[in-house]
Amino acid sequence: MRETLIRGSRTLGARYEDGRTSFKVWAPLQEMVKVCMETEAGVREIWLEPGGDGYHRGDTTSASPGTRYTYHLDGEERPDPASRWQPEGIHGPSAVVDPHFDWSDHDWRGIDLSEYVIYELHVGTFSQEGTFDGVISYLDYLDELGVTAIELMPVAQFPGARNWGYDGVGLYAAQNTYGGPDGLRRLVDECHRRGLAVVLDVVYNHLGPEGNYLRDFGPYFTDRYHTPWGDAVNYDGPGSDNVRRFFIENALYWTIDCHVDALRLDAVHAIIDYFAYTFLEELGEAVHGAGERLGRAIHLMPETDLNDPRFVRPRRQGGYGLDAQWNDDFHHALHSALTGERDGYYSDFGRLEQMATAMRRGYVLAGEYSGYRQRRHGSSPDGLDGEKFIVCAQNHDQVGNRMLGERLSALISFESQKLAAGVTLLSPFIPLLFMGEEYGETAPFQYFVDHEETDLRDAVRSGRRAEFASFAWNEEPPDPAAPETFERSRLNHSLRERGPHRALVNLYRELLRLRRETPALANLKLSCLEAEALGELLTLRRWVDGGQALAIFNFAEGEAVADMAAGRWRKVLDSADGEWEGAGATAADEAAGGDTVRLPARSFALYTSVA
Repeated sequence: MRETLIRGSRTLGARYEDGRTSFKVWAPLQEMVKVCMETEAGVREIWLEPGGDGYHRGDTTSASPGTRYTYHLDGEERPDPASRWQPEGIHGPSAVVDPHFDWSDHDWRGIDLSEYVIYELHVGTFSQEGTFDGVISYLDYLDELGVTAIELMPVAQFPGARNWGYDGVGLYAAQNTYGGPDGLRRLVDECHRRGLAVVLDVVYNHLGPEGNYLRDFGPYFTDRYHTPWGDAVNYDGPGSDNVRRFFIENALYWTIDCHVDALRLDAVHAIIDYFAYTFLEELGEAVHGAGERLGRAIHLMPETDLNDPRFVRPRRQGGYGLDAQWNDDFHHALHSALTGERDGYYSDFGRLEQMATAMRRGYVLAGEYSGYRQRRHGSSPDGLDGEKFIVCAQNHDQVGNRMLGERLSALISFESQKLAAGVTLLSPFIPLLFMGEEYGETAPFQYFVDHEETDLRDAVRSGRRAEFASFAWNEEPPDPAAPETFERSRLNHSLRERGPHRALVNLYRELLRLRRETPALANLKLSCLEAEALGELLTLRRWVDGGQALAIFNFAEGEAVADMAAGRWRKVLDSADGEWEGAGATAADEAAGGDTVRLPARSFALYTSVA
């Protein structure tokens, strides 16, 4: 099986080709499986042929694209676990999808990891339409802004029409209310037409509680391990070879059939796997192998809070061979410095020196003691460069998992928002922006669900209250099941045409231009930088052959004085300038080593070296 997967085989589900549809489902718990199809001639049934490997197979000429079908297991109707389309939602029948699409991206080869500037968005709240096509209408804006990749929060079929996506159960089916598989393929194609990569958030550590029919088919879960969402996915027990196949084929479907450029792997620390050849290694080998055969760069980006560099170290160095990991420490250090918050997991942070540490090595905690965890945390990432870390000032988790879903725009001043942009975009890492951040969106991003089952809605409400126990937030959480919670979270794009919002988006655009066009800022080697915190000042000097960049960030509530590094310097950006709605710049336009420059409160200045 391993060799088949590495070659890129995708055979699960209903596969239509040249007038014939083949069905394949892994159901070792069933002696017989029947397919029931709704055809123009009426309902048609066929029995699948069981094999000794637990797979049931069959084909027919009666199921053309669009045909609804279900599997019958001991008389119970179930959607296809590998359904590509659930036009009536998670409890309805599956539908056959035509694999052929009129792609225009034949010359697309992807982009290098070091060139990624990621814009994370939630399809349902990003536009008024709440669809893939609604996202397309903003692609020219995002391209002109300077981002190079959009990241979609999970789009695998979830219950109802309102969900963050982490309750997905139809893992191969693009959400019907977003536009289904054709809508997703149109979006990817239009991104590639503009030179934008697409990152898709996928969830391989659990499935949602409603509509999760996998247990009826086989041993997809194990009670030997438990996660925050219940029994763990069975990646290393009896039957796990074929469980792995299901998830690896899923990754290949998104990247090969749907042309997605990278997968963000949700919470890989919740994937429990003691097999010597781990699921993540096997996944990486399969996906990277597919990319090599296609001549296209495909990346895997795990989210993990373990501060474990093995996730992104090459396999020859004892790592899992993935590409770039989300770095919570950078966010926590920056957020604490900006807001003064010290509750919950922010209790380990609050000293500006930690921001300098994050700049130098990615992690703040790399084996040091964590008071929040009451133990040491992390391991040294020595030898890893900046392209192995994805950093942000905001993301869906850090905003949406606040009790009221406040963005930074509701927590800090306008000058501090500019400071956050400078620290993130001038860092030596892959930056991620959360939708609306670039213009200071004021709408919250709150947690919302659309479960049909009353007990589930009540459980989600109770779970949200318990989640905030370690934070000093005394308000009542918004009702996740209320439609208005979802509506409050929609973006108001018109804000970016007004006053300070316009200045902020212009600042983001200029910072991204400088990052792209200044060689010292485009170089992500951590051996080519110095970062130091002195009082409330953070200085970051970066270099490459032939040029240097020096950024000075003032986190103080008053004016600060900074000493310039050796050399001759010319200022190229100052967040206090009137151009960015600042109170007025005081830092010198030109300076030499040993000179001092004065920065207003909560501002930053960027200098480049003069030959």
